[in-house]
Amino acid sequence: MIISGERAYIYAKICGIIGQSFVGKRVSALGGINRLAELDRVIFPSANRDLPERELLPDLERRIAEKTLREIINIIECFKEPPEFLVLLVRAYEYADMKAVLSALVDRETKPPSLTDIGEFRTVNFEAYPDTEKMLKGTEFEFLLKEDMTDIVSLQTKLDRHYYAAVWNALSRLPKSDRKGIEKIIGDEISLRNAAWVLRLRAYYNMKPEKIRDMLIFIEGKKTFTDDSLESLNFVLDARSEWTKWKWAAFINEEETGNYWKIDPRHFQNQASAFLYKSTYHSLRIRPFTLDSVFCFIRLKQSEEDILTSIAEGFGFNMTASESLNLLGAI
Repeated sequence: MIISGERAYIYAKICGIIGQSFVGKRVSALGGINRLAELDRVIFPSANRDLPERELLPDLERRIAEKTLREIINIIECFKEPPEFLVLLVRAYEYADMKAVLSALVDRETKPPSLTDIGEFRTVNFEAYPDTEKMLKGTEFEFLLKEDMTDIVSLQTKLDRHYYAAVWNALSRLPKSDRKGIEKIIGDEISLRNAAWVLRLRAYYNMKPEKIRDMLIFIEGKKTFTDDSLESLNFVLDARSEWTKWKWAAFINEEETGNYWKIDPRHFQNQASAFLYKSTYHSLRIRPFTLDSVFCFIRLKQSEEDILTSIAEGFGFNMTASESLNLLGAI
């Protein structure tokens, strides 16, 4: 059992970090930034780099990612015995690395892609690349050794299912008092992830419904996580009226007078991300000494990373910071 003094310390530390982060009201302060170097100075006031913009972009993105992960791990390591659920949130980075490595294997790359350093939380022996047996043997990813390593879409789908099943099972083992807010947010996250996946597969790849069904994230006993996505398979992609009563209709792009309408998966994804972000920010301080607050902290820091990275990349497309924020639904 985690002692109350430990929880109080962790919550105070979370509030201190969030107070210095670009979340909530502080996000709007980014809207007036016009150049990449200026963004660097705002994020790293005492450690910015004097580099040409072409070199600065990847360098800045790397430092933003490292800063985010460092702050997340610093909180997790405050627990004498970190709950499995929180460890899995950190290990989401390893799952992302696993997807990248599988893609590199399919492309016959001689060296592995750039990997995220999660320290003691890593389980895969990526140094053994490209030997999949040595990389995966004895880890929870060992099941991949029996799969078709050339079907990258199927592999990534199975990784997503495996990850969310592990997260949900770990969450279910926590005391109810520790997971009230988390369950709602993760449930919405899985449902929206499935919905966005369905829209992309239909709109961009014209994939048939029967094949799409096999690519969704299913959690045993939680049909609600897939029901909305399966319902959307019946809606026509170029008829806005068919979507009006759908659960996630508010995230669908509106019709423009005189223009041909078709559903826009990118718009849906941005709106869904904004919804989850706002739900998480609202929940951060509601139950301060439960794991709800730690979960919300992690998700908010990851959202901050996405926002800062999107602004940085937007400059390369002659977008202002304000335009990037509006596109993301962050302000």
